[in-house]
This record gives sequence, structure tokens and C-alpha cells, in this order.
Amino acid sequence: MGYTIKEMRGALKDGSVTSEKLVQEAVATFEADKKSELPLNAFLEMYADAAEKAKKADAEIAAARAQGSAALDALFAAKPLLGLPFANKDNISARGKRLTCASKILEGYIAPYNATVIERLEKAGAIPLGRCNQDEFAMGSSTEYSVYGPTRNPINRAYVSGGSSGGSAAAVAANQALFGIGTETGGSVRLPASYCGIYGLKPTYGVLSRWGVVAYGSSLDQVGIMGHTPADIAEPLKAMCGKDMYDDTSADLPGSEELADLRACDVSSLKIAIPRQFLESKGLSADVAKVFTDTRDWFESKGAKIDVVDIPVLDASIASYYVIALSEAASNLSRFDGIRYGRRVDTGEGYDELYVHTRSEGFGPEVKRRIIIGNYVLSEQFSGDTYKKGMTVRARIQREMSELFKKYDIVLCPTCPTPAFRLGQKVDDPLEMYLSDLFTTFVNLARIPSISVPAGMSTPSGDETAMPIGMQFAGPMFSELKLLQLAQAWENDHPGCGVPVKKM
Repeated sequence: MGYTIKEMRGALKDGSVTSEKLVQEAVATFEADKKSELPLNAFLEMYADAAEKAKKADAEIAAARAQGSAALDALFAAKPLLGLPFANKDNISARGKRLTCASKILEGYIAPYNATVIERLEKAGAIPLGRCNQDEFAMGSSTEYSVYGPTRNPINRAYVSGGSSGGSAAAVAANQALFGIGTETGGSVRLPASYCGIYGLKPTYGVLSRWGVVAYGSSLDQVGIMGHTPADIAEPLKAMCGKDMYDDTSADLPGSEELADLRACDVSSLKIAIPRQFLESKGLSADVAKVFTDTRDWFESKGAKIDVVDIPVLDASIASYYVIALSEAASNLSRFDGIRYGRRVDTGEGYDELYVHTRSEGFGPEVKRRIIIGNYVLSEQFSGDTYKKGMTVRARIQREMSELFKKYDIVLCPTCPTPAFRLGQKVDDPLEMYLSDLFTTFVNLARIPSISVPAGMSTPSGDETAMPIGMQFAGPMFSELKLLQLAQAWENDHPGCGVPVKKM
């Protein structure tokens, strides 16, 4: 069976495969994987109604096929993702399904409504396949901070899949889903995409509605998309993008109609900026540096103009990001009090004790760490200093990136400083884990779009495995179409850079 959207749509149209078969194969793989010695743990559960939705899609397709090719074309024009299953992250609401954010505190919680992105994907005919693992409340870079245990990397199951959207990324990379959606606060889609050898897009803030997405850092959070090819991202993006009456921060995406037929752009006309601060980073591994050089050489061979630019404020981006994100997280997570929904630990000692016991038992260590730091930053003694400085740095990053894009088309840099690392290697060193986001957080602070593309593999030594390495292209606000066209140009010249896609 094929695992790109274009291939699968063709197979569904000519009847060589059915949507029900796709779902059945995914469920069978999920059940077999649970029994393996080292389970991938990408999906936490398969949605019970996925097969029924697949049968309805097959019936629609069969009825249109009986009426002729014109009717079939019209059906897929109206529902371009009809019958195609996708992976959903455990912090995005799907009506009637569990929504736990990989945390004890939401154990047993059932989402009462669909997130806007789910609603729009289903309107386009896509089928939510199942709920995917993540770092608890999206706080992590490896999907090891989950009450369900870690998600493993499908390239080598001794390595992390990245985070916090590691479950969705692993599901796509392992060919268990055609595409996946996750969330980003500081790199949580691009980083696992890089580690797993697939494409991952973080859109402009507001292009995809946050309605129905459990909040971590509201001014930074974004829904993102992962797929095997740029087109596998472009089509779901077209289906999901646009203003939403339930989200006042949502916005329309210019040029979204062109996403349906993605074409490569002319690389020779591009002006590209490379931040000097990232070139001089001490955390950059030799393998990533080599792939970065190869990527730069490719652009130059195509005729693109590349300049190294000095952006000193980027040195403060990760500090600014964590001050803002953790402050917002502390505020957002205060609603989990054991009273309204989710887990409740009531010892009969009173409200204060209920609140303390519920949160102490419900939250994991990384979430507690971030809540404590966030509350400390927001305390009366520090809120006028540390938080204000973080917001000042953010405003300056936004201004300087806006000025930069008046002269340059994109910013080129690695997605993360290293390839995927071994499970357990950084889990007890939070500062080292936080530095995984070194090259991604400035994008979220500036609210601009960025795509991670599979660009190469690490060089194995001893018993190590060659692991994927991603590069990212960042552009000005609302430049998603241009970034995806550039990614398509990259894909045309580097079809084997990512993990293998099953072919028909």
C-alpha cells in the first residue's frame, strides 16, 4: 500500500485499496506492536469508530465510481482527504474520545467536542485514526515525560523520537498513518520530524485554530503537521487553515488555494540568511554541522545567494522562550484543580488539601518543575523584572526578524543541535534537554512559519545507528506556500533523505 496522500487517493479512486483496509492494517500493526519486546508506543489507542467512518467513506467512493469518472473527481474535489487516516496528538480534542495529555491528572477524561482542526479534517473526508503519545502536557523534547512511557524512534528503538509530538512523528515515520498532527510551543513538531526523518511544518501563529487544543503556552502554541512529503503537509494545511469564530487569534492564509497542487519554486532567485549565532553554537554536533554544510552547498549550487548575518538577540531566545512559556504554563495549568474535571484525590481534609493532593499525584516531575519555575517568575518579587525582560526580548526578536525578511527570503539553520539521542540519556538533565530547542524557539517567539526537512543521516560509529538529521527553512509570516514549494524543490533533488515510504 502507498503511504503518500497522492498515491493513496489514486488507489482509493481506482478501487485497488479501500479505506477500511487501511484502518484494519493500522489497527493490526498497533496490536502486534503492543506485544513486541520494544513497542514503538506511537499510538496510545485506536479510535473505535475509525473503521465505521472508513466504511462510510468507501461507500461514498463506490457510489461515485458507479456514476463515472466525473462524479468521482467531483467527490474528491469536495473531500480531497476522503478515506485517508491520520494520527492525532493526545492534547487535541476529538469528540467522545479520551483526552489525557499523557498525564494522570486527566485520566479518564473524554473530550466533549472536536477541535476545529479535527472538525475541518473530517469535513475534508479524513479519518482520525487514533490518539498518539506525547510528553506530558507537551512539556518535553523526547516524549519520555509521558505517563504511558516513552515513544521509541522507528529508525532505532533504543533512541528517542523527539518531542513533544513524538507519537505522531513516529506513527508517520513508521508508516502507521498517512500524516499526523501535533502541537508546537517551541519546536515540538519540527524536532521530532527531524529525529524521525520526515517533514514537519510549524505554521504562522493563528493560521491553524487553537480551539480544542489543551493550552501549554497560549501565546506560543500552534498546531503543526507531519508527513513524508511536502505535499502530505500542504493538503491537510489547506483543509485546516483559516479564521475560526472560536479563536480570536486565528487568521486566513494567503495563497492557500495553491496548496492543493504543490509545485517546486525557483531556488536560484532566493536570498538566504544564516544567523552567525547558530554557526558559532558550541552545542552543534559534527554530524549536524556536516549536513548543514551540505545543505548550504546545495543552495549555492542552485544559484541562491547566501549571507551570514549577525542577530545578537538570538543568543537570548531560549532564555526568553522558557521565561514566557513556563509563566504561561503555570497560569494555564492552574485550572487542573480536581474540582471541575479529571483526576480528584479527596482525603476529606478540605479544599486546600484536595488541591495539593490532586496536583501532587496527578502531575509528573517535569510538569511540576515547570509550574514551580513559572510561578516563581510570576511571583510579586520577580514579575516586574524577569517576565518583563522576557517579553522585551521577544518583541525585539519579532522586530529584527521582520526587518531581516525585508532583505531575505528565508532563514536557513539546523532543526536541532544533534541527531536523536538514546532513551534515558538526557531525561535526568533538564537543562541539557531544554537545549534541544536551541534552533527552534526563535521561530515561535517571532510567530513565523518554519519547516523541518529531512536532510541527511549521522555517521555511525561502533554499534551506533545512522540517525536522521533535519534542516529548517523559516520564512516571514504567512509564507507557508513559499516554504512548502521550497521544500518540494528540496524533495525533488533529495527523494531518499527521509525514512523509506512504503510503495504500492
